[in-house]
Amino acid sequence: MTQPPPDFAPPTGQQQGFLGRARPDVGVAETVLRPPTGPSVPLSKLAPEAALRRLELTVVRRLEGFLHGDHMGLLPGPGSDTNDARQYQPGQDDVRRMDWAVTARTTVPHVRDTIADRELEVWALLDATPSMNWGTEGVTKRDLGIAAIATIGFLSQKMGDRFGGMIMRQDSIRRLPARSGRTALYGLLRTMLDEPIVPDHAPGSMTLAAGIEQLVRTQRRRGMRVVVSDFLTPGEDELDPNVETEWERPLRRLAVRNQVLCIEVVDSHELDFPDVGEMLIKDPETDFARYVNTSDNAARERMNAATTAQRERIKIALRRSGCGHIQLRTDRDWVQDIARFVLGYRRVASMLHAPPQGVSR
Repeated sequence: MTQPPPDFAPPTGQQQGFLGRARPDVGVAETVLRPPTGPSVPLSKLAPEAALRRLELTVVRRLEGFLHGDHMGLLPGPGSDTNDARQYQPGQDDVRRMDWAVTARTTVPHVRDTIADRELEVWALLDATPSMNWGTEGVTKRDLGIAAIATIGFLSQKMGDRFGGMIMRQDSIRRLPARSGRTALYGLLRTMLDEPIVPDHAPGSMTLAAGIEQLVRTQRRRGMRVVVSDFLTPGEDELDPNVETEWERPLRRLAVRNQVLCIEVVDSHELDFPDVGEMLIKDPETDFARYVNTSDNAARERMNAATTAQRERIKIALRRSGCGHIQLRTDRDWVQDIARFVLGYRRVASMLHAPPQGVSR
């Protein structure tokens, strides 16, 4: 078996790790050899607004109210009606909203959220775990997910709605407060791009299922929810679509009260393994590592078949959850893919987001 060269650095891709020395001209593909040092796409190119002016993301669920008119409230600002209390997050929450009664009872600082006088609030959950840190076609999976959030954000900003974000790291979730306006959206996207890269095998037990559960618990006001991830569970090798995934049940709970859009980001070489000879397959979130000869056609066909079955299982699980599903690839134009989805979404959204039998809207 071929041994890696002395200067070989462990790869960070979910299933990639090419043997050989890194070249300075390979661009973002170098992320298969070592962690990226910054964003692979600038803020100005995340989502061209001119291409989105004629599109509108259909909202078919009756959320809080009836979505009448442009679903904009009469009063500006965050609103004055009190909502649920939650733990205070230093640097992110306003101390003037401290709920001293709950803080005194629990001995843990809590703040009281307020309900804005608007009909729609959009929240996006970004998976920023190590499996999202690599790509081979000009953009990393993580930055492709941020580009998808930017596109959905511009589509939802036309009505003056508020847009908030949550960044799921390996050990915690960072909450970015929901605000309205294009300036606030650009600020949220800049924060996501500047979020430090999570290194391989970083300590922590946060999973996608736990991140969705936190989105269910903390954001009680009905609205639109966007979940951006590769939907891969570390260490899981189940391919049977009849077996529920770990995140499917929390996603169903989220979809009962909200309109949910799931954006699956994949790299082209996850779906079609290249013929590059001896290759190290290494999982950045577990201790799995194995050399595979990709020049062996039979081995490459087995890997492609397993990947196809894995993605089909994810697709079926998202359909069972009653969520909209977009698959974005690093080798395609994400704006065109989302625009194509939005144009056809109106026809199927009312049936897709119908609540389960016996549950009212």
